[in-house]
Amino acid sequence: MTREEQRQLKRQKEKERRRKEREAWEAARGPMDLPFLLLALLLLAIGLIMLLSASFPSAQASKGSNYDPLYYFKRQGAFAGLGLFAMFIVSKINYERFRGLARLAMIVSIVLLAVLLIPGVGITRNGATRWLGIPGAAVGQFQPTEVAKLGVIVYFAESISKKREKMRTFQEGFLPHFLLLALLAGLTLLEPHFSGALLIAGMAAAMMVVGGIHWGWIAAGVGAMLGGGYLLLFTDLMEKIGYNAARISVWRDPFGGDLATQRGDAWQVIQSLITVGSGGLLGVGLGKSRQKFMFLPEEHNDFIFAVVFEELGLVGASLIMLLFSMLIIRGFWLAIHARDRFGSLMVVGVTTQIALQTFLNIAVVTNFMPATGISLPFFSYGGTALAIQLVEVGIVLSVSRQMPAPKAG
Repeated sequence: MTREEQRQLKRQKEKERRRKEREAWEAARGPMDLPFLLLALLLLAIGLIMLLSASFPSAQASKGSNYDPLYYFKRQGAFAGLGLFAMFIVSKINYERFRGLARLAMIVSIVLLAVLLIPGVGITRNGATRWLGIPGAAVGQFQPTEVAKLGVIVYFAESISKKREKMRTFQEGFLPHFLLLALLAGLTLLEPHFSGALLIAGMAAAMMVVGGIHWGWIAAGVGAMLGGGYLLLFTDLMEKIGYNAARISVWRDPFGGDLATQRGDAWQVIQSLITVGSGGLLGVGLGKSRQKFMFLPEEHNDFIFAVVFEELGLVGASLIMLLFSMLIIRGFWLAIHARDRFGSLMVVGVTTQIALQTFLNIAVVTNFMPATGISLPFFSYGGTALAIQLVEVGIVLSVSRQMPAPKAG
C-alpha cells in the first residue's frame, strides 16, 4: 500500500469515527436542563436591570462614555447577546469534543497570565495589572484570569477523568495537578489578583476532591488554608510583607482610622456599608439609590450588590441570593447525574466557580472579608467575563442533554 493510500485510509477511518460519534450523540441527546437554563436567564435579566440602575449616574458624568447614561448598559447588553448566542451554540455541541481542546486551553491560559508580567504589556488600574488590550480603548480589553478559569475547568476535567484511580496516588495524581494549580495561582497573585487566585485554587481543588484524591491531602490542604488565612488576617504578617496590608487593617475596623484614612483606604468599604444599611428591609425602590451618585466607588462593577441592597432591601437581596443558591444546587445535581466523569467534573468546575465568586463578592460588599476586587456573576459590568460565564452555562447545558434517562418503575 502506497503512502497516499495509507493517508486516504486514515482519513476514511477518521470520518467513520466522527460519524459514529455524531450518531451516538444524536441517539443520546435530549433536551437541555430547563431549570438551570431558566435560573441563569433570570439572573442575567435581573443583572442587566440592576446594572442599568447602578451605572447611569457615573456613565452620564463620564467623558469616557460621551456622557451617555446608557453607555455601560448598551455595552453589557451587546456582550450578553453575544454570550447567549455562544451559550446556545455550545449547548448543542457534544461536550466530549472539548477533550481535544483541554491542553490548548491550559497553554493559552498560562501564556496569557505570563504575558501580564512583562513590563509595559499589561494595563494597570488601581495598582493591579490584570488587563490585556489597547490602553484607553472602549473595547478590546479583557482579563486573562477569566480565560484561565475556563482553561482550568476543561483541562482539569479531562486530565482527572482520564487518570481515574491514579488520582489517589501522589506522584501521578495529586502532584502534577497541584504543581499546575500552584503555577496558575502564583501567576495570578503576581498581578496582584488575590481573589482570582483564590477562585482558581477553589475550583481546581473542588474538582480534585471530586476526582478522588486521598482524604489526607484534602485535610492537609484545608488545614494549610485555615492556617494561612489566620496568619494573613489576624496577625501582622501582611504588614511585614506589605501586600494589601491597608485592606486588612480597614477590614478589621473601617471606622477606626483617622479622617484621612476614612476618606482614603477605608472610603469604599465605609460607603458600601452605608449603601447596604440604607436599604433597610424593603429598600428605597428600584432606580432610587442615592449612594450610586458618586459616593460608592465601583457601583456598577465589584460593588453592584450594595446597590441591590439599597434599592431592593434585605428582602430583594435575599431573593436574589436564593436564585443563586438554586442555580448552584441545580448545577451540583446535574454533576451527580451526568453521563460520565468528564461531564460531571466540568459541571462541578463551573458550578464551584459561580458559588465561590458569588460568596466572595457578597462577603466583600458586606465587609465579611477584605476587599479583593471580585465581580458578581451575571451582574457586574464586564463584557468578556459575562460572555465567558454564559459559555460556561452552555457547557453545563451540553452535559445535561446527555444525562441518562430515569429508569421506569
